[in-house]
Amino acid sequence: MLTNMGPQGWWPAETKPEIILGAILVQNTNWQNVEKSLANLRDATALVPVAIGQLADAELKQFIKPSGFFTNKARAIRAVWHFFEQYQWNYQLIVAEYGNHLRERLLDITGIGPESADVLLVYVFDVPVFIADKYARTLFSFLTGQSYRDYQALKNSIDWPPEFSQLEAKELHGLIDEFGKVYLKNEVVFEKSFLGQRIRQITVDD
Repeated sequence: MLTNMGPQGWWPAETKPEIILGAILVQNTNWQNVEKSLANLRDATALVPVAIGQLADAELKQFIKPSGFFTNKARAIRAVWHFFEQYQWNYQLIVAEYGNHLRERLLDITGIGPESADVLLVYVFDVPVFIADKYARTLFSFLTGQSYRDYQALKNSIDWPPEFSQLEAKELHGLIDEFGKVYLKNEVVFEKSFLGQRIRQITVDD
């Protein structure tokens, strides 16, 4: 994928607070809607954490309305902001305090599920883990012929190499999602992709 597509430079954000917002806002919607919400917040706060934290509830909900489920997502943003404010947005301090239990702590925060927690681990805390999102589940389903009923089903099946770096983890997720936007619409489209053709070639050679 990297050879054919090149580096993706993911996550699509300029700062870690923007990544955090995106990880919350993208739940159950598409990125185009997230971009509208982020644009609203950027215009109002320049995405400065303190300014976002000072928004009135009605303002926050209005700004993120394009992403849908704005009441729940506003509640999640408040909870996540409270968590980071306790550590003055010092990401290294958070990693040092929770270590291998950081994912468990993130899952305790309102509005943070398994996928969001892993996105934060990879893109905010620089911890290399596999993000088993919908595109990844579809891709591995086409590759293996197996069905992955939910996020954890795929995540549990991945033998994650211990030497995999956080940069490689970021790149892999970006590649899968960008590949997915084009080639994972259905199995016929996938089979015509460079990856589908490569898999077919390996099968024939075997």
